[in-house]
Amino acid sequence: MEELRGRVAVVTGGGGGIGRAMAVAFAKEGMNVVIGEIEMDMAAEAVAAVEAEGARAIAVENDVTDRASMQALADAAWDGFGGAHVLCNNAGVVTFRLAQDMTEADWDWVLGVDLYGVIHGVQAFLPRMVAQGEGGHIVNTASIAGLVPAATPGIVSYTTAKYGVVGLSEGLALDLAEHGIGVSVVCPGGVRSRIVEAGRNRPEEYGGPEPLNRVEGEGVPQTIIEPEDLAARVVRAVRGNELYVLSHPETQPAVEARFAAILGAYDAIPAG
Repeated sequence: MEELRGRVAVVTGGGGGIGRAMAVAFAKEGMNVVIGEIEMDMAAEAVAAVEAEGARAIAVENDVTDRASMQALADAAWDGFGGAHVLCNNAGVVTFRLAQDMTEADWDWVLGVDLYGVIHGVQAFLPRMVAQGEGGHIVNTASIAGLVPAATPGIVSYTTAKYGVVGLSEGLALDLAEHGIGVSVVCPGGVRSRIVEAGRNRPEEYGGPEPLNRVEGEGVPQTIIEPEDLAARVVRAVRGNELYVLSHPETQPAVEARFAAILGAYDAIPAG
C-alpha cells in the first residue's frame, strides 16, 4: 500500500505508547486517524498530536474485548471519514504470573484484550475493507513474546495471546492477498510504553486494578527503544507489504534457537 495520503488509519490503544506513535506517524504521511482508546484523556492528547501534523483525527471510546464496541469503532471510521484503509489492532495488556498461579480471570482478561481484541478488529473492519475495494493494510501488534516463550519471565498468558496473533496474521496474509489488503505483524522487544502498568485499567469483572508485580527470572536480553522508532518501521512495512516487523537484533539468537529445536525434532523422527 504505497499511497497513504488522504487515506484513513484506525489505531486501537492509540492514546499512548506504540499506538500513539503509529497514529502520529500515519498523520505525518497525510492520513486521517481514528483513535480507539479506553482512557479518553490520553486519546484527546493523541488527537491533538495528530492534528499538529496537519491531519484530522477523532477519538472513540473503545473496548476491544467487546464486539459491539469494535463495530462502533468501525462505524465511526466510516461515518467520520468514509472508510478505513489501515487498521492497527494494537491495544494490549499484560499480567505477571506463572502458569500455575493464573486464575480464570487472568486468562480471560489477557486473552480477551490481546487475542480476541485483534479478532474483533478483524471481524468489525475486514468485511467493510474488502467491500470498499480500495485495498488496505492490517497491522497487528504482537511481540517478541509471540516468537519465543522465554522473552520475559511470568507472562505465559501474554505469550499465548501473542503466538495467536502471529498465527492469525500469517493466515490473514494468505486469505487477503487477492484483495490487495496486506498484513503486518509487529514483534518488537522492549519499547518504552506503559503496558507493564496495564493492571491500572483491569476491569472489575476480571478482578479490578492490580499493582505491577514482576516475576523474577532471566529473559531474552533486549534494549528499550522509543515507540516513534518502531512506528517508523511500521509505516515502512505498510508501504512495502512486509509481513514481519522486527526491531531488536539482539533477540535473533533466541528465535533461531527455537526454530533449531523444531528442526531438530524433525531430524529425530524415526526413518521409515
